[in-house]
Amino acid sequence: MAGSKKHNSEFSNRKYVLAGIACGIIIVFVIRLFALQMLSDDFKRNADSNAFLKRILYPARGAITDRNGKLLVYNQPAYDIMVVMKEQEGIDTADFCRTLGITEEWYRRRMDEVRDPWRNPGYSRYTQQLFMSQLSSEEFSSFQEKLFCFRGFYIQKRCIRQYSYPYAAHVLGDVGEVNPKDIENDSYYQSGDYIGKLGVERQYERQLRGEKGVEILLRDARGRIKGKYQNGKFDEAPEPGKNLTLSLDADLQALGERLMKGKKGGIVAIEPSTGEILCMVSSPTYDPRMMVGRQRGANNYRLSQDPDKPLLNRAIMGLYPPGSTFKTSQALTFLQEGVISPQTSYPCSHGFHFKGLSVGCHSHAAPIQLIPAIGTSCNSYFCWGLYHMLSNREKYHSVQEALTRWKDYMVSMGFGYTLGVDLPGEKRGMIPNAQFYDKAYRGSWNGLTVISISIGQGEVNLTPLQIANLGATIANRGWFITPHIVKRIQDEQLDSIYTRRRYTMVSPENYEYVVQGMRRAVTDGTCRSANTTMYEVCGKTGTAQNPHGQDHSAFMGFAPMDDPKIAICVYVENGRWGADYGVPIGALLIEQYINGGLSEASQAKAESFEQRHLITPTEYVVSSSQKQ
Repeated sequence: MAGSKKHNSEFSNRKYVLAGIACGIIIVFVIRLFALQMLSDDFKRNADSNAFLKRILYPARGAITDRNGKLLVYNQPAYDIMVVMKEQEGIDTADFCRTLGITEEWYRRRMDEVRDPWRNPGYSRYTQQLFMSQLSSEEFSSFQEKLFCFRGFYIQKRCIRQYSYPYAAHVLGDVGEVNPKDIENDSYYQSGDYIGKLGVERQYERQLRGEKGVEILLRDARGRIKGKYQNGKFDEAPEPGKNLTLSLDADLQALGERLMKGKKGGIVAIEPSTGEILCMVSSPTYDPRMMVGRQRGANNYRLSQDPDKPLLNRAIMGLYPPGSTFKTSQALTFLQEGVISPQTSYPCSHGFHFKGLSVGCHSHAAPIQLIPAIGTSCNSYFCWGLYHMLSNREKYHSVQEALTRWKDYMVSMGFGYTLGVDLPGEKRGMIPNAQFYDKAYRGSWNGLTVISISIGQGEVNLTPLQIANLGATIANRGWFITPHIVKRIQDEQLDSIYTRRRYTMVSPENYEYVVQGMRRAVTDGTCRSANTTMYEVCGKTGTAQNPHGQDHSAFMGFAPMDDPKIAICVYVENGRWGADYGVPIGALLIEQYINGGLSEASQAKAESFEQRHLITPTEYVVSSSQKQ
């Protein structure tokens, strides 16, 4: 009996527990139902999604002009075809493909790509996805006439970039479709958006792209667009991108690309007082208009396969031995460290000869002092200078300490690290340090071991930008502003790095001796073909040894001497002596910029250099060969 009562009691308790659980579940459902109906708009939004279509309004990308207001890059209307995968089922695929002039195979492949979450992150069957981009106005017109037949497909108006001239491809860059990494890095982008890929378009993407807007359209039960919701009351207008004014001079750029046609190398010209880049040429180059439209991918692939590497911006990525242009930095270092004075003389018997080591030199008067040594580009003078600096145990406790001091000077002049130009991909070059040589020679080395760095050979590598900046620094007598390609941004200030002076470790008075030496090179030395009565040019040649073929031809200079307007580096791969290509090309560019044009004689010389090819350009490499 007692057992029966206990069993009934447990059953009764269990019944109450189950009833309590059931009541709790009912209460939770009631509360949730109340929240959904009275406090939440989830159902309303889901219903709205059937009635509304939110269309992204893309902003106009900012225009780009040169320093004189010439329009370099602008926008042109284009149209994208968008698809909502849930809505397009059942269309006449054959008719659709005929209307667009595509194959059914291409259609199926593209649909697979749209649905692929790896290629198209954030894919949804309920939202618009990019099907085909950049239709021309003519293609758009023919498709729009039959758009009503193709349910689930929509037209999205865009702007695509157009380039006014076939020049400055490496500077301007281009715009292409975003990839998954772009989308992952910035929530602004979604599949089908465009982004700057190279050059200024990439570097200043945030300023150029603007802000998207949105347009809310009303749809009927069959998904057809009936007009704007509440007359556009909730639409948001796009905000256009900011316009950029580049520091480039379009005429100077065009001349530079003409002169480098059929050659490998780079040119950089800088306004010394501001650090503004007046001209940046990389050769071989290509027409930036090749990177517009649906053929961009195919053209980019062809250029990437070209053995002459036209996509490489040699002006900021090319690493070259600076040759004798580097001797100016050595003269400044030796003067400041007290290794030499302007009156110091060194012997030169067709070169530097000491303890069984020989570094050759051309014939000139000797012994020789600093200013004529720069003018004649004497190898022996600068070899002796470096040897005496690295061997001075009264001032430096070890060769490592001496070389570290030498490297500090080089770094202060803008070598060994990136300068910070406002373009992607700049290389730092190479200035060796003591640890580098300790590792290479197991700690057993001296000034003779590394003597070649004194004449810009050996382990030293610089970019044409760094060599041009050396010219600007000498023109300014000891300071420079970080070189930059953008002069102004609409409604925005430039980064302070592009307005602030950077001083080297060398005093201005020592720069004057180097200026005199560079002037001597033009009046009575290796740069005589740059001499003119119109203004005073200062220059320094470079003939950089090349173990893989002909030596490289280099020139670094500026003008006018006492009121510098332009500093320049010209570097021509396999151009032999600096006086063969570097000097005459540099002289023509200086004349063009200072005078605003070339004389009749100079024009004839420019045409001659345009025809002097050191390589054979391919059909895709167009160094200004396409005339407007």
